[in-house]
Amino acid sequence: MTTMALTAPPLKRLFERLDFSPTPTQKVLKAVLEQWKLAGRGTVAPSRSAVSFPEASEAAERIFVHRVVEGERDYILVDGAKASATLLGPCEGKGRLRAAKNRRHAVRLRRLFDEARRCGQPVLAQYTLVEEGRDRAMIEILAAPLSENGKAIDSILCAVSISPFETGTFAHSHEASTDNVLAIFALGSSRSLGQQVARHLHAELSPHEEREFEDGEHKTRPLVNVRDRDVYVVYALHGEESRTGSDKLCRLLFFIGALKDAGAARVTAVVPYLCYARKDRQTKPRDPVTTRYVAQMFEAVGTDRIVVIDIHNLAAFQNAFRRGAAPLDAQAIFARYIAAEIGEEPLAVVSPDLGGEKRAELFRDRMEKLLERPVAKGFMDKHRSMGKVTGEIFAGDVEGRAAIVLDDLISTGGTMARTAAACRKHGAKKVWLVATHGAFSSGAAAILRDAPFDRLLISDTVPLPLGMNTTEMKGRLAIVSVAGLLAEAIRRLHSGGSIVELLENGP
Repeated sequence: MTTMALTAPPLKRLFERLDFSPTPTQKVLKAVLEQWKLAGRGTVAPSRSAVSFPEASEAAERIFVHRVVEGERDYILVDGAKASATLLGPCEGKGRLRAAKNRRHAVRLRRLFDEARRCGQPVLAQYTLVEEGRDRAMIEILAAPLSENGKAIDSILCAVSISPFETGTFAHSHEASTDNVLAIFALGSSRSLGQQVARHLHAELSPHEEREFEDGEHKTRPLVNVRDRDVYVVYALHGEESRTGSDKLCRLLFFIGALKDAGAARVTAVVPYLCYARKDRQTKPRDPVTTRYVAQMFEAVGTDRIVVIDIHNLAAFQNAFRRGAAPLDAQAIFARYIAAEIGEEPLAVVSPDLGGEKRAELFRDRMEKLLERPVAKGFMDKHRSMGKVTGEIFAGDVEGRAAIVLDDLISTGGTMARTAAACRKHGAKKVWLVATHGAFSSGAAAILRDAPFDRLLISDTVPLPLGMNTTEMKGRLAIVSVAGLLAEAIRRLHSGGSIVELLENGP
């Protein structure tokens, strides 16, 4: 449990969190704690040799040991000089803690070691690393007692996790608060996409802190001055293994609120994939209309604009969001890729359901202009109720053609698989499955593995789940990037350019 309220003020001033029943969030610290518990059963404390890890493992590189100096309130380094140096600097004064180069960290460690000796149990501590007046990283330390003679605590095992608030070094260009009025943040698993967007803009991501609390709550805050700046936050709201779409929506809303409270002139939520967008109308009595509720939440925290890509129902989205909205689509990106791969083959664009027929028709028209030849069309009947999909009617001319089955997203893969099978049945020579959002559920890989298609083309709005990296999918799966599209949209929104022109011509 966290016991800051019961901690003496001198110790409390050194740490932001103290936990005497440790529940580390970092996997390295978890591994060290589990090994310590296993080795320490039935003893005062385990020995150093009992808490060991393979030499090349991540845990081995993060732990060090200090031995108690008898008769003095000091500790001396006996193992793990490299790991120790990450906090204390190069080992000096024969490894004595009081002679460490980084005095502030040494004081923290000494007080933490004293607490671990006093209670005879592991202690977890957390604090923010501050350099040159800037928050640089979150440091989490596990201090666990050791006993070489099995009778008294004579050493302390320390494991350290350092989580930078921004990958790599902090760019000095972000030190100024208003010289560059554009600021770009990218949260969670969208960081990789955000970095690509920033590179297209010849900029760098602004640093921020994402902090997890032991009870599941969280805090996200900017680490630069955003007053009077035009701020863009990149965060795809898809569900993933560690966080649900609801959790990510909550994090984004809180962060936008923090930006507005910090004086941001304008905040734009760049949400490549928007959660709850599929429930945009009542299909049964008393159904929720979640698209509208999500829009109201964005409005409530002061969001000035929202950017999305290939929203499920464009009309419903435009009606729900009363603030500025910039709906984008990836059709130009897909069209150029397909045109280069298909060559001179006859083509047909197929919608997997009647609801997506308008989207498919717009794409068919784009392909005709790009290829300068006729493109056929088709559609599949589909009705979904209580999780069950029905409808077997297929209409369209796909015989002898390459059929492009187009949808906004793939979840289970069932709709795409049944449409691919129908295209094959009606004589399609090739079948391509194309969807902007690869929001694959856990069973999607198994369904798509046996589906009769030649190529699956998606974008990187949602990171590819590990389950899709299968042998059966290699060679059939292709991913195109929307980073250039998002970057150009941000550039135009920031400078007052035309989004309509961007949609017509692509990035």
